[in-house]
Amino acid sequence: MRAFIRHRFGGPEVLEQVDVEVPTPTADQVLVRVHATSVNPYDWHHLRGEPILARLVPGGLGLFRPRLTSAGCDLAGRVEAVGSAVTRFAPGDDVYALLEQGGFAEYACVSQDMLSPMPSNLSHEQAATVPMAAMTALLALRDDGRLQSGQEVIITGATGGVGSFAVQIAVAMGARVTAVCGSRNQALARKLGAARVLDYATTDCTRSGRHDLALDLAGRTTTRAWRRGLNPEGTLVIVGGPPGRWCQPMTHVIASVAAAPLGPERVVGTDIVGCSQKAELLTALTSLIEAGAVIPVIDRTYAFDELPDAIRYQEQGHARGKVAVKIHGEGEGSL
Repeated sequence: MRAFIRHRFGGPEVLEQVDVEVPTPTADQVLVRVHATSVNPYDWHHLRGEPILARLVPGGLGLFRPRLTSAGCDLAGRVEAVGSAVTRFAPGDDVYALLEQGGFAEYACVSQDMLSPMPSNLSHEQAATVPMAAMTALLALRDDGRLQSGQEVIITGATGGVGSFAVQIAVAMGARVTAVCGSRNQALARKLGAARVLDYATTDCTRSGRHDLALDLAGRTTTRAWRRGLNPEGTLVIVGGPPGRWCQPMTHVIASVAAAPLGPERVVGTDIVGCSQKAELLTALTSLIEAGAVIPVIDRTYAFDELPDAIRYQEQGHARGKVAVKIHGEGEGSL
């Protein structure tokens, strides 16, 4: 099978497409024929080994070389075979998952506890854009933000990968959403359900009224500034921050959360990688998607051989919604 791997830190050029044996599932694993994946900031952070500060964290990026030689955290495909202890899935089932690595390959072995049945109303390319981005959005709003129906929510980076899901999820939960994005994406933000749209280039979103919850996906605003735009005892949820080679976005999240005791507002950071409820989040998202409340937004779809180009495009930070990568066609034969 074809797979992309890397043995050193760097840009998309360090990815090597190689031919390797199709993996064999262990007793509790499922062999998935990967039809599609998608690209996330998670992927190029691991690829470049940045921020460099994260290399010092145990179980992080790796100190001198990548800890994870494979790549790709999003996966959507069809079950090819199952281990002897697998009870939840059978060959032919359409599934999707959030992985630590292995999504940039034609086949992957995945623990059955990490898999979820794919939404019946999505293609594999659409489903592959959901796990990392939509799970992050749901965790940030529902769990970290404690969003309640009727609340006023402001979301920066509202038309990006996480943001395009966050706007729809917040609306589905009964919130009134103010979306902050660039001028060219305002129509998309309204289509996603935002009641009000602000242009970040011309408007200070922290002076645009009081909100119960601010979801900061752009990372350009300090906690002190956000206090102007939050109701007393409101909540600020930080997801990532501005990119940087040495410390960012880690220092932005740490500094924001550290400033929380200085005011009455709650300030929390969202960590989907360390979350222990990934399967439950994916199940909840499947329900929202099948109900028609959430629809993936795909900016571009690349072929598997073009995966390095997909990473380059996503890394520019201007994608509207998600960047998908098609690996296997729907009608192609299996093993």
